[in-house]
Amino acid sequence: MAEIIEVRDINAPELDLFARLTQAQLRNRREAEKGIFIAESPKVIGRALDAGYEPQALLMERRQLDGQGAELVERCGDVPVYTAEREVLAELTGYELTRGVLCAMGRKPLPTVEEVCRNAGRVAVLESIVDSTNIGAIFRSAAALGIDGVLVTPSCSDPLYRRAVRVSMGTVFQVPWTRIGEKAEQWPGWGLEKLRELGFKTAAMALRDDSVSIDDPALAREEKLAIVLGTEGDGLAVETIAACDYTVRIPMAHDVDSLNVAAASAVAFWELRAR
Repeated sequence: MAEIIEVRDINAPELDLFARLTQAQLRNRREAEKGIFIAESPKVIGRALDAGYEPQALLMERRQLDGQGAELVERCGDVPVYTAEREVLAELTGYELTRGVLCAMGRKPLPTVEEVCRNAGRVAVLESIVDSTNIGAIFRSAAALGIDGVLVTPSCSDPLYRRAVRVSMGTVFQVPWTRIGEKAEQWPGWGLEKLRELGFKTAAMALRDDSVSIDDPALAREEKLAIVLGTEGDGLAVETIAACDYTVRIPMAHDVDSLNVAAASAVAFWELRAR
């Protein structure tokens, strides 16, 4: 049975994880694999629960206790449920809650690269992408367009940051993902070699004169293909492009120089899907 706790002091230390701890502090709250992340909105929290993530505490507007939050309270068991009016919670968090509910959840140990790639025909590799909105949008496209797994390089932003989770609409809990290397020096050398060992051809998404068009039939014929996407602004590192099997471009019109990486990922995932 959940304990419903009225928020009377927004400075109470038990509320720190919802408002005063940074994403890095949440991630490393105890051991890295036992850290915390924040899921926002009933739909996203429900997908996290479906995926087996353990709730630690709920924070919700009072009206949600008899609304969309009621089912979550029941599903989350005996975790504490902190509640107050919308204005009080906005003062605590600094923003109005999306759909009026936050849930602090425990992280799970990440799978290995081998586990994510087992039986996969198409995976996405995200190199040094730092914007959480882009990370979330890429995961949503990956889920919708049949990507079997996502691999993030050591310098890539955390897919479980609150904004990434929210923008993904919880699909970050549905698409298998892990880090491809723990140290920056393991990418691209070790990481690309690991993909080759697992039978993948690698396609670097880059606008270069020596690239092939994304609709090249050779790409569609590849049984296993890793689609490598680069950071905002600079794109993929030169050494990454050089080490990949293909350099692939999305043809541009009207002198547009490139697409945002999230938009480019959706085009690439659809066109390079396993036929």
